[in-house]
Amino acid sequence: MRLCFLVEEQYRHDGMPLDVVRQLAAWGHQVDVIRPGGSLIRLSEFSELSGLSAAVQSGAHDAWVLKTVSGGPGLTLLEGAAALGLTTVNDARAIRTVRDKALTALVAQQHGLPMPVTYAAARPELFAEVPEEQFPLVVKPAAGSSGRGVRLVRTPGQLTSSGDGGEAASGPGPGPGPGPEDGGLLIAQPYVPNSGTDLKVYCVGGEAFATVRASPLRPELAVDERLVPLPREVAGLAAEIGAVFGLDLYGIDVLLGPDGPVVVDVNDFPSFRKVPDAVARVARAVLDLARAGGAGGHGGLTPQSAAFVPAQAGT
Repeated sequence: MRLCFLVEEQYRHDGMPLDVVRQLAAWGHQVDVIRPGGSLIRLSEFSELSGLSAAVQSGAHDAWVLKTVSGGPGLTLLEGAAALGLTTVNDARAIRTVRDKALTALVAQQHGLPMPVTYAAARPELFAEVPEEQFPLVVKPAAGSSGRGVRLVRTPGQLTSSGDGGEAASGPGPGPGPGPEDGGLLIAQPYVPNSGTDLKVYCVGGEAFATVRASPLRPELAVDERLVPLPREVAGLAAEIGAVFGLDLYGIDVLLGPDGPVVVDVNDFPSFRKVPDAVARVARAVLDLARAGGAGGHGGLTPQSAAFVPAQAGT
C-alpha cells in the first residue's frame, strides 16, 4: 500500500508516528512523509495534490494519516484531502471536533456522555459568574493540549483580567494562564474529586488499554506510569466515545470520581505510551483502515462488545 503521513513540526523527531512510518516501510509499504510546517504548498494546485511534492499525485495514496497539534497546519491539509474524497486517518471532521474542547463538550452533552459541566468564555474573569458552589474550577484553553495552560482556580477571587490567577498544572510548558490577549476561547469545568491520578485509555485496532499517571494538577504525587487493568465500565465508555466522535485511533482521559468515571479529554492519535507493541499495533490499524476506506469510525469497538475487547480488562 501507499500512504502519506502528515507530521507536524512538534513530532518530527518523535517515535510516534515516525516509528510507525519505519515499521510500515519495513513491511514493504511505500510511505511518503510531509511536514506541513516545513513545506511550501501551492494551494492553487492542491486539487491535483501536486503542489506538496513530486511524489504526491491525485489518487496515489490509499490513505492520508495525520499526527496533529492544536492550531497546526496539518489539519487543513488533511481536510483538503478528505474534500477530494481521499481516505484519512483519523476522519478529518472527527479530529476538528476533538481539537476544540468546547465543541467536544457540546457533542458529549448531546450524547449523554459523562463529562463535567462546561463553561466557555473569551476572558478568564468572566468565569467569576459561575455559581460559587461549582468551584474549584479547572480552566484551560479550548484549543490546548499536553496540559498547557491548565489551571486550578479555587475561588472566584482568583480570576483576574490578566489571567494569572489559580494554580498552574504541570506538564510540558504550561506557562502562564491564558489571558484575553491570546484571543482564544477558554473553557472551565468543576474540579472532579479524585485520587490524584488520571486514567489514560488508548484505543487501537479494536482493543483498549489503560495506563495510570499522576494528574497534571497533582505534580507532587509520585505515580509510576504503567499499564493497569481496564474497568469494563470504562471500556464501554471508550467504545461509545469512538462511535460518537467517529474516531479510530484515539485516547481518552478519565477520572474515577465519586459518581463513577468522568471523561475530561478526548485525543486523536495519542502517544500510546505503555501499550504493548504499540508501533506494530498502530501500523496494522492504519493498514486496516486504509483498506476499509477509513470507514471504521470507532476502531472496531462497540458499546455493547467493548467490555470483552480490552486485553487488560478488569472485572
